[in-house]
Amino acid sequence: MEKYTYLLINILCIFIPLIASFYPRHSFFKEWRYFLPANACVALFFLVWDYLFTDMGIWGFNESYLTSWFVLNLPIEEIMFFIAIPYACVFTYFAMLYLVKNNPLKRVQAPLTVALSIVFLVVAIAFYDRWYTFTTGLLAGIYLLVSFYRKRDLSLVYLSYFIILPFFFMSNGILTGSFIDEPIVWYNNAENLGLRMGTIPVEDSVYGFVLVLMNIDLYEWLKRRGERDSI
Repeated sequence: MEKYTYLLINILCIFIPLIASFYPRHSFFKEWRYFLPANACVALFFLVWDYLFTDMGIWGFNESYLTSWFVLNLPIEEIMFFIAIPYACVFTYFAMLYLVKNNPLKRVQAPLTVALSIVFLVVAIAFYDRWYTFTTGLLAGIYLLVSFYRKRDLSLVYLSYFIILPFFFMSNGILTGSFIDEPIVWYNNAENLGLRMGTIPVEDSVYGFVLVLMNIDLYEWLKRRGERDSI
């Protein structure tokens, strides 16, 4: 069973959101026509990034926990990760649109966006020689600055991500070695800050946030475009 560990993590992450997508009063499966192409585009971007960093030895995979099916240098479970995790996160965001009437982060989302973008960019510049830190900080900082410039309200994205964080720590913790003998995904600490939240590199939380935000943004853009064209 050990070789199915990463596969099982993906399945467990998507299982409940997938079932809940068929809730009659607020059905996410009806949004698949917008989510699926959005996810495909974002996943392709991250998979190219993943492929390059794996090839450079910035991170890699422990084959003891894999089914040994690879596409180029990436295990099939890693490719599934960029479907399962965004699905669970965008579903959570979709549910929050329905459930949350008064978002407590509404008033602070703009200064929070500016503050985070500055922190990410400063860290990226300060540690330009550490590839994971630099690329993640640079992408997150620029993306948030553009969002602020466009007056994008990220309050519900932040709230959704905070709700997701316990599950992030659980799933990513296992991937990076918590509760098991060895990490499923290993990191070259020369290319990151070397700061860990348990076993999780701190950069992973930023990487995950950008992954979620890009999926939500493209999903919403395709939905607006689709609804406009149908009028």
